[in-house]
Amino acid sequence: MPVVGPVRRTAARVAALMVTTLALGTGVGPVTPALAAPAVGPLAAAKAPNGDDEGGTEKLREQLDAASKGWIDARTALARSTKRQKDLATQLKTIEGELGVRDAKVGEIAGVAYRTGRLGTAAVLLNSGSPDAFMERAATLDQVAANEDRALRGLLDTRDRANRTKVALDGEIVEQRKQVLVMAKRKQQAEEALEVAAAEAKREAAAARRSSSSGGGDGTGGTSSANADPAPRNSDGSWPPESCSIDDPTPASGCITPRTLHALEQAKAAGFTRYVSCHRPSGSGEHPKGRACDFAAEKGGFGGDATGGDKTYGDNLAAYFIRNADRLAVLYVIWYRQIWLPSSGWKSYSGAGGDPSSDHTNHVHLSVY
Repeated sequence: MPVVGPVRRTAARVAALMVTTLALGTGVGPVTPALAAPAVGPLAAAKAPNGDDEGGTEKLREQLDAASKGWIDARTALARSTKRQKDLATQLKTIEGELGVRDAKVGEIAGVAYRTGRLGTAAVLLNSGSPDAFMERAATLDQVAANEDRALRGLLDTRDRANRTKVALDGEIVEQRKQVLVMAKRKQQAEEALEVAAAEAKREAAAARRSSSSGGGDGTGGTSSANADPAPRNSDGSWPPESCSIDDPTPASGCITPRTLHALEQAKAAGFTRYVSCHRPSGSGEHPKGRACDFAAEKGGFGGDATGGDKTYGDNLAAYFIRNADRLAVLYVIWYRQIWLPSSGWKSYSGAGGDPSSDHTNHVHLSVY
């Protein structure tokens, strides 16, 4: 009986799927957005972020929140399915090895039966010299038959397990294709929302004034080599739901989620120790939910447009959050009129109020899952 063949076709399909997944990628562009030209004249008066100054509209923020969460959930499901597929492939390889042994054993039994024929059993019994010998040989033949039956049943059971494992493997491939499509859809959702917001902003005079002062980058960017400790996940790799249950340790007071506190503490441990404000009692963004913090670029708090060392500090902090996005469950980062999304990387972020706080030129905004 032929041994079940290796899973070459399955492996080929998995390889093709992973190429597609890598093509989607995380959409990470440059680690930091292009540097904007410093504002001319004295710095604007310090203004602490408040209200809805995360920029954009409430609808835009809701769309970005849903898109980033959906993309992160799909990526987690894809990783979980990929691991199951790998485990199943290993299991199938073991089963096929066992199947080969059992197949050979049954083949050996069939060969003996073919050579001796059906009369072999009767001849053994008829050649018994005494009733006791007859009974002994009958018992022996019964044991042989039982062994043959177990061998055959073992073969059939192993084949059944191999088939079920192959079906499970095919199911994981289907699941992975599904999650890749979800990731692509969520990526498109976020980018389309930003494009609509940008188009609306261009029709406003305030947006025109901001664009005239935004300038271009000088080619330098923030860097970070620090790795954060991963925030706790569920056993399946997903992020557990969290409420605003931890006292906000920043001057803003109020509450934040455990994941927000973790990100705050990890950033501080990495050397980013300047002024931070997290919870906010009003507004429609992530701050009232305890899922966002604003990290000032200046040492003393929220001032005017960050320049020089303050700008570098903000660049490096943004780079740190991006480097550790998967460890810290980052939904998005906003810095210097741009937003970083896990699905798309850096994108222009318009629709702000034309001041350093809502333009995010004096602080780095972090939102977590």
